[in-house]
Amino acid sequence: MQINEERLWQRLMEMAKIGATPAGGCNRQALSDLDHEGRQLFERWCTEAGCSIERDAIGNVFARRQGKQALPPVMSGSHLDTQPTGGKFDGVYGVLAALEVVETLNDNGIETDHPLDIVVWTNEEGSRFDCAMMGSAVWSGAWSTERASALTDLEGVSVGDELTRLNLRGDRPFDHNIKAAFELHIEQGPILEAASVPVGIVTGVQHMCRYRMQIHGQETHAGPSPMSMRRDPMMSVGEFLNETYAIANEHAPHGRVTFGYINALPGSPNTVPGTVELTLDLRHPDGDDYASMQRKVEAALDACVQKFGNTVECERVWEAPGVKFDEQCVDFVRRGAETSGLEAIELVSGAGHDACNIDSVAPTSMIFVPCDDGLSHNEAENISSTQAANGANVLLHAMLEASRAATL
Repeated sequence: MQINEERLWQRLMEMAKIGATPAGGCNRQALSDLDHEGRQLFERWCTEAGCSIERDAIGNVFARRQGKQALPPVMSGSHLDTQPTGGKFDGVYGVLAALEVVETLNDNGIETDHPLDIVVWTNEEGSRFDCAMMGSAVWSGAWSTERASALTDLEGVSVGDELTRLNLRGDRPFDHNIKAAFELHIEQGPILEAASVPVGIVTGVQHMCRYRMQIHGQETHAGPSPMSMRRDPMMSVGEFLNETYAIANEHAPHGRVTFGYINALPGSPNTVPGTVELTLDLRHPDGDDYASMQRKVEAALDACVQKFGNTVECERVWEAPGVKFDEQCVDFVRRGAETSGLEAIELVSGAGHDACNIDSVAPTSMIFVPCDDGLSHNEAENISSTQAANGANVLLHAMLEASRAATL
């Protein structure tokens, strides 16, 4: 049994029209009108497939295909929101592939013992509201509904405001009684493509955190102020960048550091800035190396700031500990690849996913397919219809095995 490749691909392309960008990507940010439009299309497809629809207090959507028995559901899905210049597949592929599993079972007249839930998590990207994987964090208990609802975008509009405006709040309880959970996703990296392997069996996710920093100095005129007499925070930043990249190299090949945002204030070309704001994303799959990188980076920041007479405010604003996925769920994926006749390798995810939060309360695993040049969070993000079908077929057979009562 195989999924309908053409139907899955057509739906991916149909969803991509919502928030389509001139460069071929998508801008469908969380809880925007376009995100709402995408959710409505998804819910219509699910209803047509015979699923019931529920939402919880943070706007997560659950579409259920009933099982033959009153048993815990087998869950799969991802997210529909995108980066401002995102692609067509990040998140949405996992959602629509899970729907395609339901459609394929319907086409073949197959009932499952356990119900099947397709889930859309709210604000996974964290681009509009600064909390990646927010919806699954609330569902799993890592964040409270109140804390997430209070998050605001750059215009001061809160998550709670938008949930109310779009009428997306529901009353479904945060039920963690899940038989198994699967998330299918593009790899967002180059490993599978480089190995010419169609499927990745994801055994876990690396440790990661995000720092937000403000380095303070003294504003002064760019012309009359000698370099040696300045308290220029950008000098501290420059040295800190070099030190941090050197620390990543010490922990190669798996250490990752990214400065995704740097802003000089007041932002005048002929004024030495008084403050520089920046963020640092730090990652490593090994817990000891990860902790070592954190210690070294924090020490380097203090040293660089002191060297140039600046002060610093630094906060670790977000952290996701590394995850090792449930072995039985990983086995379901292994056998799903075997049943589909597809070569697969095991790997650890370099990116965070909703599966990290789900795994804290329920048995979970992930499936990857390659994407062109490993690109994601990019309008050029791309996979082929064959690659999409490969991952969906693995998901189909993993979910089908997990949904049998005999596997309890």
